[in-house]
Amino acid sequence: MSGDANVISHGTAVLEKALDVLDAVAREPHGVSQASLSKLLGLPRTTLYRLLAKLVERGMLRHDPKRRVFALGYKCFELARQAYAKPDLVLAASPELRMLRDLTGETSYLAILDEHETLSIERYDGVHDKRSQSALGQRKPLHCTSQGKAMLAALAPAKRDALIKTLDLKSVTPASITDRRRLASELKLTSARGWSIDDEEVVPGVRCVGAAVIDAQGEMRGAISVAGPAFRMTRERIEALGQEVAEAARRIGAQLSPDTEASPQRDVQVLEGAWAFRGEFPVWCADEKLLFWADSLAPSIQVFDGAQNHLIAAIAAPIHGMVKFNDEILVACETDYSLWPAKIVPTEQARPLKFSPQPWPRHAPKAICVRGGQHSKSKQTLWACWPLDSERWKVAEYRLDDHLETTLDDPNTPASWDFHEALHALAWDLQGEVLYGLNRQSGNIMVMHPGQTITRRLATVPKGSGRLAGLTIDARGGIWTCLEEGWCAMRFLPDGRQDRVVGLPIPCPTGLAFGGKQGQSLYVTSARHSVSLEALTNAPLSGRLFSVHVDAIRTEISDLS
Repeated sequence: MSGDANVISHGTAVLEKALDVLDAVAREPHGVSQASLSKLLGLPRTTLYRLLAKLVERGMLRHDPKRRVFALGYKCFELARQAYAKPDLVLAASPELRMLRDLTGETSYLAILDEHETLSIERYDGVHDKRSQSALGQRKPLHCTSQGKAMLAALAPAKRDALIKTLDLKSVTPASITDRRRLASELKLTSARGWSIDDEEVVPGVRCVGAAVIDAQGEMRGAISVAGPAFRMTRERIEALGQEVAEAARRIGAQLSPDTEASPQRDVQVLEGAWAFRGEFPVWCADEKLLFWADSLAPSIQVFDGAQNHLIAAIAAPIHGMVKFNDEILVACETDYSLWPAKIVPTEQARPLKFSPQPWPRHAPKAICVRGGQHSKSKQTLWACWPLDSERWKVAEYRLDDHLETTLDDPNTPASWDFHEALHALAWDLQGEVLYGLNRQSGNIMVMHPGQTITRRLATVPKGSGRLAGLTIDARGGIWTCLEEGWCAMRFLPDGRQDRVVGLPIPCPTGLAFGGKQGQSLYVTSARHSVSLEALTNAPLSGRLFSVHVDAIRTEISDLS
């Protein structure tokens, strides 16, 4: 036993010396020489040499041969991230940090609250030679950094007040806040406007603007910031950037909701049938218990009867939209539309149907949807987004039996809205009281209320997450969309919070609709033509129709697509 104890004691002593070396190097951000370490730690030269060699080998330290100094290795940063940052925080923040860096040209940061300090866990360097260069893993005071102020302002009042009482409000620069009453006043201002400022309070000549990342439950998860030289980050520019940083922080927080439920892929079922080049526009017909959908590129109408899929019609032109409208399936193409009976009973012997297309009254719509149905007291009406000119788009009721000019001048038309970007998908809520639309390029989901000419942006999905595709509303008012090239579908609440994500085994889901027994099936179409050969190896089911069991929603289904 004594021999084992001696071995353990020797090993512990070596470990303590190695940790002392790491601590000493960490206190010198510009590096430290072996001679200085030997003098600082009082270690024999040969012992220190062996420790340094092993720490460099394991990536905990790195050696700069030109300056002959040692600095912390990248392995330390990797360990720090795993210890302090949940992977979802860095993953959600990275596209927004890149966007802010690209938008401003300045360095963007992600930090978390670690006891009485901020801890930097992610950084995207600016494009200029003179830029903010705070190191990953660096700690800074809460009271004089934009990230620290943003996080303090986002805490519950009791927790914030208790924390402020323990802070040492020391002066880091002449501009640092050292008075608690002044700090409280600035935090109140930060909370009111949603973003904070570091006005040369940590590094002379450097200004920062920051905002707290708050999840859907109101929990503060960290903060982001943009920092740069004061001559570029003027007060006027800070004021303009504040809202952008706050919006980016809000989008990050929306992806971090503790309530976000990730449906495992065992709940995703591929349905019987062949693949489509680009499956889109699923339409559930509750009375018939049939799901209609389209292959928009190899133009055809498909129907799933609960057991297998059938081709029922071939179309001459690419399909741009499809809805159930007054007991018929309306199929929209670029120059014309056609109407098909929705009560088709598919059989193996059924031949594809042929119907004569009709020209649009004047302007071909970009997106269509139906208002009204079994959950709405109003009769069914067709709504669309169509171009007014090269820069303006109109969203309003679209009548097939009249010219658009008459429709827009009709005083009985309940509402219309103008946009400077096309909406590629539209959907009314089940009561017909709120209209939603999305734009694939900007990632914006818009909200429109009849009787109000002003529209509101519900949410913006970062481009790095994928492109929006498809739109449908559940019985609780949840707004569902797909992320093409994002491998998932997601739901937003009416207040803009994202609260559910459904992982999918294909990269390009394109459309979705609720149906099936008690509305617990989320049908999802997908694309194959745009998927790379490499991705197809991992996603061979691309182009197929899927059903996802979403038992927590218990959505009642209307005939709205």
